[in-house]
Amino acid sequence: MVEQLKKESRFAAGRRAVWLFTKAQLSAQFASLVDLMVTIFLAKLFDVFYLYATFIGSVVGGVVNCAINYRWVFRAAGCKKRYVALKYLFVWGGSILLNTWGTFALTEWLTDMKWLNTLLGYYVDDVFIVAKIVVAVLVAFFWNYQLQRVFVYRNYDFKGFWKQWFG
Repeated sequence: MVEQLKKESRFAAGRRAVWLFTKAQLSAQFASLVDLMVTIFLAKLFDVFYLYATFIGSVVGGVVNCAINYRWVFRAAGCKKRYVALKYLFVWGGSILLNTWGTFALTEWLTDMKWLNTLLGYYVDDVFIVAKIVVAVLVAFFWNYQLQRVFVYRNYDFKGFWKQWFG
């Protein structure tokens, strides 16, 4: 009987983890869609340099992601908003840097490929969109989700954490 309860408990915990990951990915994809739309809108309609457009898109997408994650994904209503905001700013800052510079590096690398320029021709100026999507997916999974799950939306003693690591 005890073994059966342990198996059911592990199964339920696994289902909760999968559901949490699914909700986080839905939130991230929606925020990434907003980010991408803002980036394309700025770069293509207003001729903003793609690097600046990527940065602004990341900022807008980050605000959308934080709001959805706080209410729906991690249900962090028990956490003080100012602590969540401080921790999110830390993670988000890293995300913006990774997205912006990752997009820049991948775009520059791809546009330097002679065969790709020949293949794409006129559309080589749009290669930053593909680079942005690839980088956004990698950053969302390996940086954003992991840190939000274990750090941002947890009710930690922020002062104790700060003293432990920085004080």
